[in-house]
Amino acid sequence: MPQNTIKVGLIGAGYIATWHADALKATNGVEVAAVCDVSQGAADALGQAYGVPAYTSLDEMITADVCDVVHILTPPQTHKDIALQCLKAGLHIFVEKPFALSHKDTLVVTKAAQKANCLVGVGHNFLGLPSYMRMKSALKDGKLGRIASAEFNWNFPLAPLRSGPFGLWMLREPKNLLLELSPHLFSFAADMFGPPEILHLELGKPIKLSGGGERPQSWRILARAGDVDLTFNLSLVETMDDRSVTVRGSSGIARLNFAADTLVTTVDNSADIVVNPFLYQVSHALQHMREAVVNATRHLISLNRKSAYGISFSNTVKDFYQSIKMNTPVDNRFSGEAAETVMKAIDDTIAMMPNKGVEPAPKPVKTRACKPSVLVIGGTGFIGRNLTRALVASGRDVRVLSRGSCGPFADLGGRVETFSTSLKDPEGLRKAMQGIDAVYHLAKSVDTTWEDCLENDVGVTKAIAKAAIDQGVKRFIYTGTIASYDMSDPTQVISEKTGFDTDMTDRNLYARSKAECEAVLQAMHQHEGLPLVIARPGIVVGEGGPLQHWGIGRWQGAGAVKVWGHGQNILPFVLIDDVSDALIRMLDVDAAIGQSFNLIGEPMLSARGYFDAIHTKLGSRIQVRSGQLLGLYWADGVKYILKRYALNRTGAVRASLKDWKSRAHFSQFNNTHPKEVLEWEPERKRDVFVQKAIVDANLFGF
Repeated sequence: MPQNTIKVGLIGAGYIATWHADALKATNGVEVAAVCDVSQGAADALGQAYGVPAYTSLDEMITADVCDVVHILTPPQTHKDIALQCLKAGLHIFVEKPFALSHKDTLVVTKAAQKANCLVGVGHNFLGLPSYMRMKSALKDGKLGRIASAEFNWNFPLAPLRSGPFGLWMLREPKNLLLELSPHLFSFAADMFGPPEILHLELGKPIKLSGGGERPQSWRILARAGDVDLTFNLSLVETMDDRSVTVRGSSGIARLNFAADTLVTTVDNSADIVVNPFLYQVSHALQHMREAVVNATRHLISLNRKSAYGISFSNTVKDFYQSIKMNTPVDNRFSGEAAETVMKAIDDTIAMMPNKGVEPAPKPVKTRACKPSVLVIGGTGFIGRNLTRALVASGRDVRVLSRGSCGPFADLGGRVETFSTSLKDPEGLRKAMQGIDAVYHLAKSVDTTWEDCLENDVGVTKAIAKAAIDQGVKRFIYTGTIASYDMSDPTQVISEKTGFDTDMTDRNLYARSKAECEAVLQAMHQHEGLPLVIARPGIVVGEGGPLQHWGIGRWQGAGAVKVWGHGQNILPFVLIDDVSDALIRMLDVDAAIGQSFNLIGEPMLSARGYFDAIHTKLGSRIQVRSGQLLGLYWADGVKYILKRYALNRTGAVRASLKDWKSRAHFSQFNNTHPKEVLEWEPERKRDVFVQKAIVDANLFGF
């Protein structure tokens, strides 16, 4: 590594860390030198991806003297303490938004940075977009005239509010949503017009969280900066994506779409009353065409690596490191002073929040000692949450294995116990199973290569089953998937006697990995006595489920979907309550051990019938298009070639045409087996099914 290379440590190895790491990799004279995360697995995975050492202790990383700068990418409540520790060690800091939990905490950090003579940057990344810089230039040059008002919009669905996971930091307190999302909007306003003076706050579209508590899904904030009126709108329900800034002046209007990095301006012209509207529309058309061509060319040349989000990170990071290299103050957009201004606006908004209607989740009230007999792994997911509640309703206490320390069950009177351990920790798994009679394994890793699937899904599943054997668990219930079947033949009727393909190498990773997990578990049942039951749910719908269900089609936002195939064939829908009922019956029926069950409801709806029902019941006409599977197959082939040979991703996988056809669920299912063995009775009435699957599911969040 050259002596003048700036060495960077990443503190926090979650989702956002990859964006920072890729931006650093694209910045000249800067290298990722270390990764630190309290999770050994997360730290090792990110460290291996970038070929750098991984630490689980910040003290150890600082003592190792491996970096000059750190990026603080941990949960917001940890930002202040980590920042102070790094500044004390003489390290420059770049902090993800929100910078801290309050304006007061922000001041503590920025003053400490001044004392340590270290630079501070904040991740107001959308201010790094080229389109935003063009908007600022138009303001500076007076092209928009005298500015009267500006509107800042974040209209973007936040699925965790409706379908979880509910243990996320941003859902723990009502104010956390504002802390998480509003820095994007307040940073635009502060950079263009100065500190916002918050005048008024309105909250709307409240939603009840699983486990108790209520959160607003819309925020309307009125403010002023000098003589410019400001409006901030946040809407988190299922709405069309509109993340934008609109500035209105005496000579023109500029609209920035910061999600897509596009800018369109509207200005007056001096033509007569007939030609004026023509020129107005032509100007808009040409600008939209320009933005479309520029973005399409950028994506094509970069093989889709230069998204607006990626560009925003890249430019933000480059500006920050330019300041370090040149020993100059950090650009105002990303400076500690900008963080102070934004956090002050957030504080002032929080101070206006009403107490009523935004109650935090209640703390668990223990009516008696919790004595769990059932362990649910993946208990905070869609199926896991419903199953856990159904188990409690059946009279059982439940232990939920979770990465966090809290779950969406605070309202259950202490009947649910949360146990935190890594799925890769054999001793932790054995401890989690102490006193447990039955284990449900509902978890699934998200992987991009088969090697990762073998390690993170198949290997983990084997370790969980081994721990269950060691602890003498009496029932081990695993959720596979019907996606592992070949469902490409419309004349075929699938039952539990239908086998998976012998060669699964041409199937998508999810289907292949789940099938491999089943094979490993069945071998352990035969040779090691694992008391195994396999459940394969169909397309699960109902309360807590998402609108944008990818088992039905490929979504383009909340208003448009391309269904797999023609969309006329009956789909294997099943209600979430029926799935939980079947899973619990697997505990009580001894004959279930050693068997598998396809949990498919009665034939009800096709994909198009499902969306027609949404329109009838909820008044929303979602645009539905047929997915030409042959075309999708060949398009995927082109992507595979680019990934494999242009991007050198040796683990890239290309699914077969049969795999693509299987996504349409052309084959039908016979659900006799679970009915006979488990005495299971899925919903038979179409009107009741529609009510539960669509109306009660609250698909749009309001």
